[in-house]
Amino acid sequence: MDRSRGGPVLIASAEGGMNIEEVAEKNPNAIHTIFLGFDINKVNNELLSVFKKMNMNDDQSQQALSVSHKLFKCFVEKDCTQIEINPLILTNENRILVADAKLNFDDNAEFRHKDLFDQRDFSQEDPRDVEAKKLDVNYIGLDGTIGCLVNGAGLAMATMDIIKLYGGSPANFLDVGGSANVQQMASALKLVSSDPKVKAIFINIFGGILRCDKLAEGVLEAMRIVDIKQKIVIRLKGTNVEQAKELLFKANVPNLILNRR
Repeated sequence: MDRSRGGPVLIASAEGGMNIEEVAEKNPNAIHTIFLGFDINKVNNELLSVFKKMNMNDDQSQQALSVSHKLFKCFVEKDCTQIEINPLILTNENRILVADAKLNFDDNAEFRHKDLFDQRDFSQEDPRDVEAKKLDVNYIGLDGTIGCLVNGAGLAMATMDIIKLYGGSPANFLDVGGSANVQQMASALKLVSSDPKVKAIFINIFGGILRCDKLAEGVLEAMRIVDIKQKIVIRLKGTNVEQAKELLFKANVPNLILNRR
């Protein structure tokens, strides 16, 4: 899916069996890109021309065209974001066949393709990412030692940059969003603290839709449920910040560090 063109493209290269990124770096002219739009029949001639440039004869080109149509049908009907065929092979019997494939599906279309998403093998994924999906929070595990819990993707990115600027290393990207409730906050904090690499946790909240007092309630609930050993540093600004600070100061949690200004 090419967002800049507003639709799907077909990318083809005769140099199969290797990463397309390597081909792009070493021999960019070997890569052919065709914008398909939403009616592949309109670009049949362009596709055949590309296949011939890839040294296919007429019969092979027609077979490759048939494969392309089937891939396009699958791409659209199954809400794919990418279908990667590497390699597409030519057999001794002069047949064009798909020898290996990788398919990516749009998570937003999960409700339409329950049969596909039910095949997901969670044992092959980072358990932190699996838990984050259950919590409906935006989480990406990293290799650092400072856990981050932030609301808003922009602020989360800036927070990680600040940590790096001062010599630290973020253990994760975690955007709880603006509509997180107390239970989600507690679960998100539990998720961050469960990472054995995390030595400290930095919570950076700008209270708007997510009010600071709700964040404070979530933090205290998490610390009630889970025995969090790491130091937790909290920076709060925005809606109901004074009420939030009062809640946290009164709780008198020993490993909690809060900005007083």
